[in-house]
Amino acid sequence: MSQDTPTALCLGAPRFPEELSAHWPAELDTAERWRRTVAALGPEQACLRVHGDYAVALPLDDGRVMMAVDRFAIRSLCWRLAGDTLHYGARADALAALAPGADIDAQAIFHYLYFHVIPSPRTVFQGVMRLPAGHLLLWQPGQRPEPRPYWTPEFTEPRQASFADSRRQFRDLLQQAVATELDGTQPACFLSGGTDSSTVAGMVGMASGQVAHTYSIGFEAEGYDEMAFARIAARHFGTQHHEYYVTPDDLVRSVPEVAASYDQPFGNSSVLPAYYCARMARDNGATRLLAGDGGDELFGGNSRYAKQRIFGWYGQVPGPLRKGLLEPVLQQSPVGGLPLLRKGRSYIEQARVPMPDRLQPYNLLLRQGLAEIFTADFLARVDTQAPLQQQREVWAAPQRADALNRELAFDWRFTLAEADLPKVCGSTALAGVAVGFPMLDTRLLEFSMQLPVHFKLKGLKLRWFFKEALRGFLPDEILTKKKQGFGLPFGVWALRHDGLRAMAQDSLRSLAGRNIVRPDYTDRLLTQRLPEHPGYYGEMVWILMMLEQWLRHGAPQGWRL
Repeated sequence: MSQDTPTALCLGAPRFPEELSAHWPAELDTAERWRRTVAALGPEQACLRVHGDYAVALPLDDGRVMMAVDRFAIRSLCWRLAGDTLHYGARADALAALAPGADIDAQAIFHYLYFHVIPSPRTVFQGVMRLPAGHLLLWQPGQRPEPRPYWTPEFTEPRQASFADSRRQFRDLLQQAVATELDGTQPACFLSGGTDSSTVAGMVGMASGQVAHTYSIGFEAEGYDEMAFARIAARHFGTQHHEYYVTPDDLVRSVPEVAASYDQPFGNSSVLPAYYCARMARDNGATRLLAGDGGDELFGGNSRYAKQRIFGWYGQVPGPLRKGLLEPVLQQSPVGGLPLLRKGRSYIEQARVPMPDRLQPYNLLLRQGLAEIFTADFLARVDTQAPLQQQREVWAAPQRADALNRELAFDWRFTLAEADLPKVCGSTALAGVAVGFPMLDTRLLEFSMQLPVHFKLKGLKLRWFFKEALRGFLPDEILTKKKQGFGLPFGVWALRHDGLRAMAQDSLRSLAGRNIVRPDYTDRLLTQRLPEHPGYYGEMVWILMMLEQWLRHGAPQGWRL
């Protein structure tokens, strides 16, 4: 689309303010509803007051173009400025194909290998940009497009709250959110056996008054299969349960198809299980699936939240004790190197690093060493500090927020908007089914931002309020289980399955010929590192393989740096 074309692009299922929409004719299309909302409220307030998932590009009467996406960018919207023409669309590759000159961006490749996705606003194509979650772009001819946030998380963080009242409100909001996402077709949802998907499965039956269809994926690999918990939830809620066990042969058949279906490289390894789960649902007649994504990020359920709280405790130690005793003894003297004190030295070293910088040592690239992985030519073309700078900007956005709430908001961007939601949206679209995310309902989001911090993380108890509020509704086994999800045992399978190993070897050796990664690194990764630790290094093999698989489809033939 361009500014020469008065055609609006409206995606998703926006819910317009009741005080406005109640007076509109029922036959109004979505574009006209957006126009009337913008005319009544202005662009920023319109974006704030419209709920649900949406992406909109709307030519306005004053000659400007308004572009916006919802708070989590469930719907994607990209743009490209070519001369005085602004093109926009849902897919980056479609915009790159509109006009010549959109080359592959080396910096985006580095971001992909760092994050396993390419976070907005960048895309893999030079000159093609993606609108970040909760952002608005108002453009007029002759100007440079400059997106800005129309929404930034604001946490109230009360010290006290009534658990009973909060519990009642939470359960009501959950049921309302699920009911909103149902469309009158066969009620169906993903079911991993975790807290979030199990909650959605139970609420689907309550909200629809029908037997819910639940869909689960299993793996014949020790430590990866959660089917037993999915069955517990299905029995507890009386769902019509469906199961499929993904095999290495499935991966060999589907990796090229799934990689090519995305508009840029995408390395979230759960995309293959999600795709097979959605395919199973489609074959069973489902046209829409509900997913449980968001519960951990809204209510404090990821284990790293507890880990970072432990590091945060160091700041509460009196300064004289830190500076006068602990740091001199454990960091500045040989005593800190003694076996019994090494953990104390490591703790202080990490605790002294501010967030989000403290997360960097866990990154796959940084742990192995950039010079060991990448060619010198590639490193000379990229800014290796750019990912950290982007993380710092996102971390700083919420004002006056507790450390835990900052982590939640940080994950709303990098975990949900950039990784998990594109995984589910992309896999379901490829399978031919629609998807809804009741946990990300605006009412639940606002409720979570008003909960006391200690309701989310009580001491070191993850998502305390969520679990206690649903005690008696969810089976106890689900409430106490360890978080897992649709994790893929790729590394284990790549060592055992000839076809999968051959695909990985062919992909990585081909990628090494593109002057991005060093050939000696890919050889060492496949022959030494992967057998040593298949779970850990299997993730690196996966993201490199998916990059090469995408480049074979999405880059010019024979492309190399």
